[in-house]
Amino acid sequence: MKMKLNLFILLASVIVFAASCKPKSATDENLAPNVHKAIAEEVIQTSGYTYIRVSENGNENWIAIGKAEIEKGKAYYYEAGMEMTNFVSKELNRTFPSILFVDKFSDQPITAGKISMADSLKGKQAAVAKEGVKVEPASGGITIAELFANKEKYAGKTVKIRGEVVKYSSEIMSKNWVHLQDGTNNAGDFDLTFTTNDVTKVGDVVTFEGTVTLKKDFGAGYFYEVIVENAKLLANI
Repeated sequence: MKMKLNLFILLASVIVFAASCKPKSATDENLAPNVHKAIAEEVIQTSGYTYIRVSENGNENWIAIGKAEIEKGKAYYYEAGMEMTNFVSKELNRTFPSILFVDKFSDQPITAGKISMADSLKGKQAAVAKEGVKVEPASGGITIAELFANKEKYAGKTVKIRGEVVKYSSEIMSKNWVHLQDGTNNAGDFDLTFTTNDVTKVGDVVTFEGTVTLKKDFGAGYFYEVIVENAKLLANI
């Protein structure tokens, strides 16, 4: 009887060991660095963002992405982005103790060398030129192409630029983030980012005045060769 019991224990141990040594799938093994797989447990839509409560290995956290259709209960892959603590969404009238702003988010595995839902450029979504944009420069201002062509000259200086708002993201790191295009292009650079406390919306033609900063690194892959910071919205100029 004792021999049978020992044999049973040995057999059970072998089965448990074999199960624990089950190889991962090739897809799981080839996930890109810093990529997580999680289940969408709750989805909240707003005018500009989709907020997702995800679960991963027994832990839960909130993620914010650009507005997208997300299916509750489905598995998604994402690359960890910029964490904001005590983030206040005025639209939801809610404070998130911790939330990740994520650019790479997909329902398909993000494997090494593969890009997710949107093309990525140093952590940011690659800019796309909007057709039909042609905005005359502001009085005393410069074009976007001129700034990119002479960025070293304008570094640290205040510039005035007029353009059309093609992307607007609010309340990130206590700033609103505005992308302008004016129809000019310098060697593929045509989209300029501004940080501001002022409010605008996509489609507006506006004039901003702010300070030019070069090689600005906000962390989490958000790096800008050229950015205009602390910009002020100038009306009717």
